[in-house]
Amino acid sequence: MDNYYKGKNVEEELERSKIPINGIPENFLWMQVKGGSKMQNLISHAAGILEDKAATVVVWTGVGVAIAKAISCAEIIKRQFSIPHQITKLAYKSVEEYWEPKVDGLETIVVKRQIPVIHILLSMEELVDCNQLGSFLNMPHLLSRQKDILENFTIDMLPFSKL
Repeated sequence: MDNYYKGKNVEEELERSKIPINGIPENFLWMQVKGGSKMQNLISHAAGILEDKAATVVVWTGVGVAIAKAISCAEIIKRQFSIPHQITKLAYKSVEEYWEPKVDGLETIVVKRQIPVIHILLSMEELVDCNQLGSFLNMPHLLSRQKDILENFTIDMLPFSKL
């Protein structure tokens, strides 16, 4: 690759209509998380819109290195607002990298890659198609019950502890 330099990148653009989740309402908040996005800014923006009730559905999208950040933001908002409904979908985005020759006689090299994309839909209201693959019903009251059980757990509660 010493004889080539990196040329242009051609990326498939993300569009609202191409989110692979069925039954998304028309007015939803779409948070596109980038690698350089500040989590505090993302979370405060989404929280402000949810508090104002301007939207009841948020879709968090992360591409490549931003996937972990998108998941973290979605989890924080989900816990902060006790959002009961979630659908998570994975997809891929096409990227073509063009490598131009430095030396005459060589051809341009095109490298085609598929970059992973995650879409996390969080909804305050029950979704139309809640049985689709990737759908979750979050039950915070059960999580707090499990936490209470674990906090009060002792070794004597195990059936084999008396052996």
